[in-house]
Amino acid sequence: MVRLAGFVAVFALALAGTTPAWACGGLVGENGTIQLTRTTTLAAYHDGVERYVTSFEFSGQGKEVGSIVPLPGVPSKVERGGSWTLQRLEREVAPPPSGKAAFALRASAAEDQAEVLQQTQIDALDITILKGGGDAVGKWAVEHGFLLTPDAPEMLDFYSHRSPIFMAARFNAERARTLQQNTGDGTPIMLTIPTPDPWVPLRILSLGLDKAKPVNADVFLLTDTQPKLLAGGTGLSLQRNEPASSQLLSDLRSDKGMSWVPSSMWFTYLRLDVPAGQLSYDLAVSTRKGEVPNIADTGIEATEARAITLAAPGRAVWPFVAAGSAALLTLLVFAVVARRRRRGAEA
Repeated sequence: MVRLAGFVAVFALALAGTTPAWACGGLVGENGTIQLTRTTTLAAYHDGVERYVTSFEFSGQGKEVGSIVPLPGVPSKVERGGSWTLQRLEREVAPPPSGKAAFALRASAAEDQAEVLQQTQIDALDITILKGGGDAVGKWAVEHGFLLTPDAPEMLDFYSHRSPIFMAARFNAERARTLQQNTGDGTPIMLTIPTPDPWVPLRILSLGLDKAKPVNADVFLLTDTQPKLLAGGTGLSLQRNEPASSQLLSDLRSDKGMSWVPSSMWFTYLRLDVPAGQLSYDLAVSTRKGEVPNIADTGIEATEARAITLAAPGRAVWPFVAAGSAALLTLLVFAVVARRRRRGAEA
């Protein structure tokens, strides 16, 4: 299990083209044109409890489709989320214009079957909380009518090594019609997860995509103190890093199920833009005094890990620029002094 102190993370992914991709899970379903057009996710951690809010939006034709989402622990509650919390976070970084409202199964005998921990229905979604290794979860998905992409077994293994808990969210188009849900309507889901060790999954965004397919997502963090950030490779850039405004926290607190939001937090916004084939990492966060992010949280080797700073992913460049400028200035001074001495000697 990974370690980090406390955060709120939101992933918002707008899709382009016909291949579905999203911010917290992998598309798995029957043949058809139905697609996941947008998913926004909020993973909020405060006082040892994570509130994980995600909204699924689908379009197209078909009967059923769904996703597999890695979780840091077993939820104590699964319920419908607030009405506009995710939209408010999106508006914080993209405000409206002025004046407008805003698989081959290799499991051992001990891991052969995934354990179903919880099942519930929320609007047109069938939610199942599973516990098991990557192969066991993949086998469960296949046995329950999900069609997994070829990279799903390796992806599920990648996450199950850190946490064996997954959420399978299955969209039932027939029930959506009965409920008069329209194409593009989102269904927010909130999971309450007591856990000391949440993390921010990013690699799952690349599930089922061609290596050259771009993955674009927004990542929001709210932490009790300014966080230290660690990821891998390129593609993740820090856009804002500042105390959260009292207005933002007040707005979030007033939505359904969000009364836990404290009066003071640190706000961080990151943007992900990377080809799917290069997205091999997750985001590690630390807000504990004197502690750097746990490399294991990134899912990659230490040699591949990169600190995320305001300048760019990787080490800050300003110390090197400052040192280079000072060295250049020193050389210029020496050159001027040497020229004057030569002129004096010639005179």
